[in-house]
Amino acid sequence: MEFDNSFDVPLAPAQAWAMLMDIPRIAPCMPGAELTQVVDAQNYKGKISVRLGPVALAFAGNVQLFDVNQEDRTARVKAQGSDAKGRGSANATAAFRIEPASGGSRVLIHTDLMLSGAVAQYGRGVGMIQATAAQIIGQFAENLRAQLMQQPAVSVVAPRAQSSEAARSASNAGPSPQPAVPQPETPAVKPIAGLSLIARVFWQQIVALFSGRKT
Repeated sequence: MEFDNSFDVPLAPAQAWAMLMDIPRIAPCMPGAELTQVVDAQNYKGKISVRLGPVALAFAGNVQLFDVNQEDRTARVKAQGSDAKGRGSANATAAFRIEPASGGSRVLIHTDLMLSGAVAQYGRGVGMIQATAAQIIGQFAENLRAQLMQQPAVSVVAPRAQSSEAARSASNAGPSPQPAVPQPETPAVKPIAGLSLIARVFWQQIVALFSGRKT
């Protein structure tokens, strides 16, 4: 199944890109996720826990970052994981890009997800997987913003044009440093709130159903 999500961050695109490329830093912002090993700059090992009512699922696997284009600020992520109790597996490829938005940047994500085994049953019916993914991305964005709130405000306004004299002085002084990305504390890993997610998913589906019946 394929679906799209997006979220905003109060950072200029260059700063948002630097932040999202720092996988060890942002991994704890994903609800229920834990980074267990940094293999190299593109490959990681980790696990994610999801609780759906009385059922607790724990996936462990690999994450690979590839097709990274710094100029266009686009990249792709491939994740493969298996449930610890052998109830199935999940394979996902997500392509994301960053574009300017009011007040900072917008991160757009296109995900192609495949579930197998017993866990695939959770994706049937009323589009639970798509709606749950939207809730998880929303929590992820909230955690990122909470990180940024712990630091002094970061300017997202483009610098004013310099005079020719100032430009020459800056040129003689050497290359300008890259904009600093704040380094707040990472939040503690918390399991995904399955019951609240399910309640919101079904409510969204009920609203959509009755909205579609209006004439």
